[in-house]
Amino acid sequence: MFKIGVTGARGRMGQRIIRLAKDEETLEVVFGLERQGHPEIGKTIDDVMITDSPDEMSSCDCLIDFSLPPATMENLKYLVKLKKSAVIGTTGFNQEQLDKINKAAKEIPIVFSPNMSVGVNLLFRLIKDASAILKGYNVEIEEAHHIHKKDAPSGTAKGIMDVINTQNFKVKIEEIKSIREGEIVGDHKVVFDSVEDRIELIHKAKNRDIFAKGALIAAKWIIKKDNGLYSMDNVLFGS
Repeated sequence: MFKIGVTGARGRMGQRIIRLAKDEETLEVVFGLERQGHPEIGKTIDDVMITDSPDEMSSCDCLIDFSLPPATMENLKYLVKLKKSAVIGTTGFNQEQLDKINKAAKEIPIVFSPNMSVGVNLLFRLIKDASAILKGYNVEIEEAHHIHKKDAPSGTAKGIMDVINTQNFKVKIEEIKSIREGEIVGDHKVVFDSVEDRIELIHKAKNRDIFAKGALIAAKWIIKKDNGLYSMDNVLFGS
């Protein structure tokens, strides 16, 4: 039985991860981490104790982190000290914070992905193949999320841009169209356009379970790995 901790345990993602983990025979959620002052600190919800103490990380094999960049940075300090693995789905990091994640990965195994969805990571693969073939096409990237999402463009959209630009395209962050509307879970679209044709690759998330399920897949995978920085591509496709 692998033991996991979940940050942002009472947030939308945290709650779904904890609920879905109950269906995993090889996983046990041993604590839920929340910010200091959260009204549910000290309560046991869905058989999981909610705590604000990072010292609880000593009781887990892996921490699943969907929080905010400053909180992730603090969590990494404890994870490195305790030699625990991590699955990081937080987005919105600056370059200094990304450098710290890379440094931490030399000490512990980390899965770091802007999107944990199996479908989205398949989309990354399709985009990579399309970019390699469709030279000379104009590229458009569009993403849409709920009004509560703090970063724009999304980490997934930036990841898509990076994949495309490895094939000698020159898409810029400011060219990504970002929409914040209602309660959209997460839509991403890439268009390859020429005078002859137009190709669209689209992924629409129906609910947050796709991210939670992907995070649990990553947690089971990373617990068995050596120190290093891994992506969901590594997890799903072994690349």
